Amino acid sequence: MKSLRMIMGTAAAAALIGSTVALATPGSGFSPSGVIVGHFGTFHLDSSALARDKDLKWSMILKTSDDTDVGTDKIDVAAGGTSGWHAHPSAVFVTVTQGSIVWTNGSDPLCPSTTYTEGQSFIEQAYVIHNVRNASNSATAQFFAQHINPTGTSGPPFRIDVPTKPNNCP
Repeated sequence: MKSLRMIMGTAAAAALIGSTVALATPGSGFSPSGVIVGHFGTFHLDSSALARDKDLKWSMILKTSDDTDVGTDKIDVAAGGTSGWHAHPSAVFVTVTQGSIVWTNGSDPLCPSTTYTEGQSFIEQAYVIHNVRNASNSATAQFFAQHINPTGTSGPPFRIDVPTKPNNCP
């Protein structure tokens, strides 16, 4: 049943991605390397009741519906490098550790780009078509990406390549 859900989810994502694209350039100078992946079953973490009892201002609720991986990847982007258009099956928590990157949201009709510099963090939402490029043509950029995703989609399957550039992006 887990495999069927994963196949159906991947097929739905591919249909979504395939319906919004036109010709593009593949990535180059983009080198991801897996740091670690932990395999977990389903989990339900809820610190909200404890936070209320202790009058704390912060709490967390995190629940998965199937077996889950939690991993971290280190990505080096060469001067002038780009990821190529792609998406992921879950949210990605990104922190830039060197240089600057430009993150372009191809799922947004306006195709906005945002520049993130060393020390800045952001979250990529699941199945959002995007491209990452190094803001510099002379220095390497680096970022770390943490992901909580369905088991079986870590490593290369975590990246859903989009072979063509979204029509809405110049």
